[in-house]
Amino acid sequence: MTQGCHDRGYSELSRFWELEQATDCGSFDIRGYRPISLSVVAANNINNEPTSGNPANSALTAQTYRSTETRLQLSVRTKLAKNLLTRADQAASDSLWFGYTQQSYWQLFNRGISRPFRSTDHEPEMVYVYPTDAGLPGGWRLRYSGVGLVHQSNGQALPLSRSWNRAYLMAGMEHGNDFRLQARLWKRVDGGSDDNPGISDYIGRGELVASWSPSRQSVLSATVRHPLTSSGRGSLRLEWLRAIGTDAQGAPAGLRLHTQLFTGYGDSLLDYNYRRTVLSVGLSLVEW
Repeated sequence: MTQGCHDRGYSELSRFWELEQATDCGSFDIRGYRPISLSVVAANNINNEPTSGNPANSALTAQTYRSTETRLQLSVRTKLAKNLLTRADQAASDSLWFGYTQQSYWQLFNRGISRPFRSTDHEPEMVYVYPTDAGLPGGWRLRYSGVGLVHQSNGQALPLSRSWNRAYLMAGMEHGNDFRLQARLWKRVDGGSDDNPGISDYIGRGELVASWSPSRQSVLSATVRHPLTSSGRGSLRLEWLRAIGTDAQGAPAGLRLHTQLFTGYGDSLLDYNYRRTVLSVGLSLVEW
C-alpha cells in the first residue's frame, strides 16, 4: 500500500510539499525537486561571446559554439524540519527544505573544440512552506504559502563569472487534481559586487507557473517570468511531460518524455541578458 507523499489519494501540491501529516515522507531523505533530465537542445542562436553591464565580466574573445547541444539537469531536495509552527495541528504540517539544482549545457556535438561544457549553473536554496488552506472563487483552493532564499552562480572565473542572491515569497493553489497555479515574487539581495548588473530587468522579479494534467500520464505547464516593469523582457517556458509506462501499483511511472520550448532571457546565467529561443526533447525523472 502506497503511503505518505506517494499516496495518490492526496492532491499533487499536498504530496509535493507534504502539506498534511498523512503525506509526510520523513526528514533527511532525498526527494525530487525540479525534473532530473537529459535533453537534446536546438536553439535559434548561441551566445558565443557573453557580455555583462560590468566591463570586467564581458568575454574578450568569441567561441565557436554550436546551437545544437545537450542539457543536463540535476535537482533534489530534502526536508530538514517539520511542524515548526503547526505542532498543535492534527492534520496540517509546515516544513523547512533544502534544495539544490544544477543545470549544464554540454557541447556534445562540437568535436572541433573538444566537446566542452559551455555553462553550468548551481542553485542551492532554503524554503519554508506553510499549509495555507482556503477556498477561493471559481472552485480554486489556496494550498500553501512560503518564503525562500536562493543563491545561483556558475562557478566560473572572470570574465565569465555570474552570480546573484534572491529572497522570495511564494504561494500555490489548485482546482481539483487537474489545474495548479504557483507564483513567486523575489527581490535581489546581493552585496556590493555585481557580475550581472540589471539581471532582474532581464530574467524578471517574479514568475507564474500554470499546470494542467489532462490525464494521469500527461502534464502540460507554462512558466512566465517578468521584470514587473515596462521593459517587456522576461521569458516564457512551455513544457509537456508524458509518463513512460506505469509503476507496480499501476500509477504513472516517474520517467517521462519531456518536451520544452523556451523563449526569452535567462535560460542560463551566462545568457541573462541574451535573448534566444530553445527547443529541447529528452527524458526526465520527476518522482521515485
